[in-house]
Amino acid sequence: MDFKIKRKSTKSVIAGGLLETYPHDLQMYKLPPVGDISLQEFETLALERLTLLRCLATATTLKGLRLYSEEWCDFILGDLKSQGLKYYVKLCEKSGCSTQDVDLQARRKDHIAHFILRLAYCRTEELRRWFISREIELFRMRFMTMKGDSVDNFFTINNLCYTNISEEEKDELIINLRESTHHPNIDKMKFYKVKFFEVLDLVKTRKVYLKDGYAYIPHKDFISVLSAQYRVHLRQSLAIACHHLGEVEQDERLVSLLKGLHQSYTGNDYSDSKSVIPIESLDTLSIKSFPLCMRQLHEFLRSTHHLKHGGRLQYGLFLKGIGVTLEDSLKFWRQEFTKVMDLDKFEKQYSYNVRYNYGKEGSKKNYSPFNCLKIINNNVGPGECHGCPFKHSDANVLKNKLKGYGFEQQALHDVVDLAKRGHYQIACSKYFDVVQSCNIGLGINHPNQYFEESQKLLKGDIKSEPKKDIKPIIKDEINDIEEMDFDENFK
Repeated sequence: MDFKIKRKSTKSVIAGGLLETYPHDLQMYKLPPVGDISLQEFETLALERLTLLRCLATATTLKGLRLYSEEWCDFILGDLKSQGLKYYVKLCEKSGCSTQDVDLQARRKDHIAHFILRLAYCRTEELRRWFISREIELFRMRFMTMKGDSVDNFFTINNLCYTNISEEEKDELIINLRESTHHPNIDKMKFYKVKFFEVLDLVKTRKVYLKDGYAYIPHKDFISVLSAQYRVHLRQSLAIACHHLGEVEQDERLVSLLKGLHQSYTGNDYSDSKSVIPIESLDTLSIKSFPLCMRQLHEFLRSTHHLKHGGRLQYGLFLKGIGVTLEDSLKFWRQEFTKVMDLDKFEKQYSYNVRYNYGKEGSKKNYSPFNCLKIINNNVGPGECHGCPFKHSDANVLKNKLKGYGFEQQALHDVVDLAKRGHYQIACSKYFDVVQSCNIGLGINHPNQYFEESQKLLKGDIKSEPKKDIKPIIKDEINDIEEMDFDENFK
């Protein structure tokens, strides 16, 4: 099924052959795409772009890696490769002007996906900030991989009136450039001469040589000029996109996708398990390998011998995802529930739901366990214990629970503080590190991912660093991500 979005605009739109339309890997996304695209490709490109941006966020907030460092870049490229996004890997590794069809197709996907996410992330100020921050990080990362000729071509294509200083002028200033510029191989670098107010971030940190109102910046730092311009462009573009949302959402097929895209899960769905977990081991596993949400459900079930529908659904699908068979699952729930009711009542009212989770009743679908976003956004009523304890539990209740698990005061404070600030998945990551006595900074996106990574650690498949206090890293990086506004001096 194809569709075409018609929109009123005074701007030109991109059209023509791929080589003419996409002459360079790195784009400023100034002109929107036009043409036909299937709904399936629309959704696929959106989710792939979202996966890319979330990978950037994970590298910073959960891994504690310094922005744009070699380790940061390596983690992102490795994560993209593991998720099968090879065309994004190629675009990020070495931006250039290749004319090969595979590179042109990658640029097309990159361009369309960026504009799709604009429509999804223009709706609120919070979403806009997150999107702009991630896109700026991606832009800077890709610019930093470009070589001299690619940079010159990028300037020409985007009508950027910047030229590097002559070798004669560079020779005259070389002593000052060496003293002010914190980069090796200064002699081989191109330098650009720009107005000082275009690079206030570099001036503030004393990373450039200033003379007569101009700043002399090397190629590697020129991204400060471009990213400032790009940030302003994105802000303005998102405001325009928000204004035109009504036109786009006249197509009902797009409404639910775009509105819920920022909450979409982009990882493994864990609908099928390669291992088999015996129910006799659940008590032991719940202590070491269950995330807090599932440990809480397991303990409540063991103590009260009953769970309401939301809890049965969340916990039952989790057990299915870790490898509990249908037969064992029926046995497990039957053993617990028949401690407070007779067998006939269980078979009539509850066994159907267990078989339904495994696709043996009703529509007979292979249902997937709930991911973190779905659990966090669940409604939890009185007397219910499903949902995310980092979001749905009172801070004092959470604190007492962790204290009962033997958490030391500092670790307890770190987890509760992250939960209070709304960083529920980062709090879960910290909980993982404390329980596993390690410090791997795992980005938790799914309860079954938590279980899987815990089992790998216990089996020695993953080498972990000794446990240490990572709060300063987490706190500093979160503050960077939460920065509400940036300098407006570039407008």
